[in-house]
This record gives sequence, structure tokens and C-alpha cells, in this order.
Amino acid sequence: MILTKSAILKEIKSKRLKVVPFNESMIGPASIDLSLAGKIRVFKAEYSIIDVSEEFDYKKITELVDIRKGFILKTGELVLGITKEKVTLPENLAGLLNSRSRFARIGLMSHITAPFITPGVSNHQVLEIFNAGPHPLRLIPGTKICQLVLLRCEGKAKYQGKFKNQKL
Repeated sequence: MILTKSAILKEIKSKRLKVVPFNESMIGPASIDLSLAGKIRVFKAEYSIIDVSEEFDYKKITELVDIRKGFILKTGELVLGITKEKVTLPENLAGLLNSRSRFARIGLMSHITAPFITPGVSNHQVLEIFNAGPHPLRLIPGTKICQLVLLRCEGKAKYQGKFKNQKL
């Protein structure tokens, strides 16, 4: 079951769901808008074959870049961003990260893979940002770049995986 605005606000007021920093204007009819933080990871230009395995670390092929003054995302370019907000879900709520339609219309895919957020997580959310449009796009920190849709779970679970305390 997807939570609507009133249910989201009830979860926040009860402190079971936390979004920090929070402003009520972030809440839409059935989602929470999340904004882009001031740093991204850009893929290094060198070419190498990457073994897709559990041991691989994306940090080996990316570099951390400060984008406080903006970042031009070229057509066909992928970068890793992170949300300014830290989201803490209770053990009975899961989330899905989605692009916002206003930006999808210009080709910006703010989160192209792995949209599922496990119950019990407490993290800033890493975003796989891709420009599928015909024009370069300027990424600006603080922009409400994606939306979080919340789902009520049957039963409880708590994330304990590799990215438990993820950073960009």
C-alpha cells in the first residue's frame, strides 16, 4: 500500500519516519521530494574492463567532485549523486526512488537503477543520475531532483547490508 500525504505526515509526526532536513513543502500527494547534495561522483575517463562481482568498489573508478556552483551533465553521461536529506524508515515501511516528471521531460533520469529502499534504513540516498536527453543539463545542488514513494510492509525488516552507513 502506497502512503499518501496524510499518512506520510502522520509517520513523520510520530517520529517513526525521519527526513532530515525536513520541510512540509517536500510532501506531495503520495511522495516526498528529495534534493541533490553538493557533491557527486564522476566516472574517470580511463578505459578498463570492470569485473561485475561482489568485491568491486565503485569508488575505484570515480572521483568525488564539488558541485556547489553546478555541474554540466553531458548527453549520455552517468554520475552518482546523493540526497541532501537523510531518510530513516521504520521497520514496516519501504521506499522507491523515482525521477520527477518535470525533469524527465528534458531527459534527466535522476535514479536509473536500484530504486528499492529497504525497511529500517537510515541513510542519505545515492542516486544514479543520467542524461538521456539531447541537451547538456546543469545539475544544481538543492534542486528537488527525485521523489520517494513509501510502501507499508506486511511484517518488519531492518537493513543490515554493505551500505548501512553509506556515503557518496
